[in-house]
Amino acid sequence: MSVDFLVLSLIVIVAPGTGVIYTLGCGLAGGARCSMIAAFGCTIGIVPHLGATVFGLTALLHASAVAFQTVKFAGVAYLIYLAWGALREKTSHTVGQGEHTRSWSDVMIKGFLINILNPKLSVFFLAFLPQFINQNGTSPTFQMLTMGAVFMAMTLIVFIAYGMFAASVRTHVIARPRVLIWFHRAIAGAFFSLGLKLAFTER
Repeated sequence: MSVDFLVLSLIVIVAPGTGVIYTLGCGLAGGARCSMIAAFGCTIGIVPHLGATVFGLTALLHASAVAFQTVKFAGVAYLIYLAWGALREKTSHTVGQGEHTRSWSDVMIKGFLINILNPKLSVFFLAFLPQFINQNGTSPTFQMLTMGAVFMAMTLIVFIAYGMFAASVRTHVIARPRVLIWFHRAIAGAFFSLGLKLAFTER
């Protein structure tokens, strides 16, 4: 496995996206454990895209405009739903009690849906992984599965780091109601803007 693959993967993972924003939000709202579960959910959401790439199903998604548009607008709708949900969570009481009242399964499922409803991930893997296949190495399928597993492990580690940072400063956020309100507005704005960006994404 090349150093180039590891470096480029890290750059892609660290770049703020829907998964990062969701994990940060869970860390601030629900604490360390909540952010770890969110990170795990987002990471598991990569599995279907990776499987589709490795076993050739992405070619159908990439070739079919109807399939791509269907998945894309489902993702757009879900991001807008998350933006609305962020706007509704305005009180410090909600955030302060989040670690006790949030359902861990709900946190994980939301993280899973964020990634599985993003068709760009399948197209990304289709364009990204084949570049690093060693023609003189083991079977391409095994190499892509290995690279996918490494990519997922890096994603989980980076997302947990983001979540731990958010959890470490959550007491400062909770103590300042106005900061909390603007935090929710920022999260909502980020999800909404990412939804718009996805809506205008072409294959």
